[in-house]
Amino acid sequence: MSRKRPQVIAMLDLLKIASRNLWRYRRRTLMTSLLITVGLVAVLLFTAVAGSFKAMMVGQFTDSMVGHMQVHRRGYVGAMESLPVDRNMRPRMLVKLYQELDKSETIESWSPRIKLMAMFSNFVSTTSIRLNGVYPEREAATVPLVLNRVLEGGSVDPLVKHGHIQVPELIAKGMNIKVGDTVVLVATNKDGSVNGKTFVVQGILESISGPGGRDGYLHIEDARDLLRIQDQAVEQAVLAEQGYAEAPAPVPRASLKLKQDDLKSEPPQPLPERPDLLPATRSLFSDKGWGRASEVSEIAIRLRDPAKLDATLQDLENRVADIKNRRGLSIFQLHPWQRFVPFSKIADMIDLMTLFVHIILISVVLISIMNVLIMAVYERIREIGTISAIGTRPATILGLFVSEGLLLGLIGTLVGVTVSLVGIYALNTMTITFSFGRQENLILVPTISAADVLITGALTILVAVLASLQPAWKASRMDPITALRHV
Repeated sequence: MSRKRPQVIAMLDLLKIASRNLWRYRRRTLMTSLLITVGLVAVLLFTAVAGSFKAMMVGQFTDSMVGHMQVHRRGYVGAMESLPVDRNMRPRMLVKLYQELDKSETIESWSPRIKLMAMFSNFVSTTSIRLNGVYPEREAATVPLVLNRVLEGGSVDPLVKHGHIQVPELIAKGMNIKVGDTVVLVATNKDGSVNGKTFVVQGILESISGPGGRDGYLHIEDARDLLRIQDQAVEQAVLAEQGYAEAPAPVPRASLKLKQDDLKSEPPQPLPERPDLLPATRSLFSDKGWGRASEVSEIAIRLRDPAKLDATLQDLENRVADIKNRRGLSIFQLHPWQRFVPFSKIADMIDLMTLFVHIILISVVLISIMNVLIMAVYERIREIGTISAIGTRPATILGLFVSEGLLLGLIGTLVGVTVSLVGIYALNTMTITFSFGRQENLILVPTISAADVLITGALTILVAVLASLQPAWKASRMDPITALRHV
C-alpha cells in the first residue's frame, strides 16, 4: 500500500499539470473538444436513428408475417414459391418437434400453418391467391401485428373464423371485393384431385412489402377440408412413450433355417392385426394443445428475446437432429427470419453504414488529438528541455502528454454523450413519421442502448490516448541541451 499511494499521487499531479496546460491554450482545447463532441454526437444520433429504423422494420416483418424463425420439412423451402402440399410435415414427425418447442424457455409461442395456392373467384373474375391456414389464437400470439393489418370494417376477433377468409388488399382492390362478400376457393391436393369451397370475406389485409403481400388467411381446419387432408396416426412406440398406448410386444426372431417337415406340419400363422392408433393419436395432440393430428406446412416461432435467435436456432436443431429421413439427413430444416425477408439485406447495409460512421469518428478523433499535441510539443520545446534538465524522467514527460490526450478525449466524450442523450430525448418528444413501401405514417422512436453509449465513449477515449502516444514519445525523447537552444 505504501508504494501504491505515491504512484496514485503522482498520477493525480500529472493530471493537474495536464489540465493546467490545456487551460493555458483554452481556444485550442475548446476547438478540439468541440470537434470530438460533434463527431460523437453524430455517431450516437446516427446509431439511435438507424438502429431504431432497423428494429422497427424488422419488427414489421417478424411480428406481422414470418415470426422470428420457421421450421419446415427438408426440401420444402427450395420449392416454397409453388407452396408444395406434398412436402408437408406429418404427425409422426411432429410429436418430438412439438415437445421440444413447448419445452424451450426461449420460445414465447409457435404457430403451425398449412400453406397453399388456390384459385380465388368472386363469380365474376378469377385470380390466384396464396393462403395460410392457421389456428387464430396461435397465429395472433406468434405474429401479433397481423391484427393491425386488418383494415377498418374487418373483424379480428378471432383473426379468422371457420368459413371465413382474410383477403389481401391487392386482390381485394383489383376485384372490388368488400367485407361480407362471398367468394370461392378452388385448390388441388397432393393426390391431384380438385376441391372447392365458398367463404365469406371477414376482412381485408393491408399489404406489406416483400413476400406475404398477397397472402390471405383462413382457418386451418378449412384449409384441411379444402385440401382433403385427413388425420394420421403415429407409431405405437411413440404413443407408449407419451402414455397413450401400450408398448408394442417384441416380435420374436424367426429361425433362419426351417426344416421342410416343419413347413408341412405347421400352417402359416396369420399376421397380427394392426391396432387402431388414431384415437390415441388424436387424444395426444388434443391433450397437449397441439390441435389436430394432421399435416402442417410450416411452423412460425416467436422468441422471448430476438437477440437469442442464433442460439435458439442451433439448440433446437441439435434437439431434433435425430429425426432423420431415409438418406440419413435431418427431416427438419430451421431458418431465421432473414431467409424469407428481402429487407434483411438492407438491415445488413445499415450495420455496415454504422461501422463506417464509427471509423469516421475514430479518424476525426485521431487526427484532431494528434494535431493538437504535435503543435503543443513544438510550441513547448524549451519548456520540455527545462523540465528534462532539472531531472524529470522521460516516463513522466510521456505520461504528461498522454494525460493531456486523455483529458481531451474525456471532456469531448462527456459533453458529446450528454448532448446526444438530450438530442435523442428531443427526437422522441417529436412525432417523426416516414413511409416504407406501402406502409405509411410509421413513427420513428430513436433509442440507443447503454452498451452502445459505453462502447462508443470508451472507444473515443481509447483513440484519444493512442493518438497522444506519438507526440508524447517524441517529447520524452528530446535531448535537454538541444531543446534549451531551441528558439
